Amino acid sequence: MTESPKCGCGRSPTGNCIGWHALSEEEYQEKKTAYETRQAQKS
Repeated sequence: MTESPKCGCGRSPTGNCIGWHALSEEEYQEKKTAYETRQAQKS
């Protein structure tokens, strides 16, 4: 199976690990903003 492991760091907006735990705080904020923008455009 190719199911993503669950995320325990609290940074993943999906609840599955997407590698954001390794980002600096600044990189995390940029990724989070971009993710939220994409989600808002889908709605």
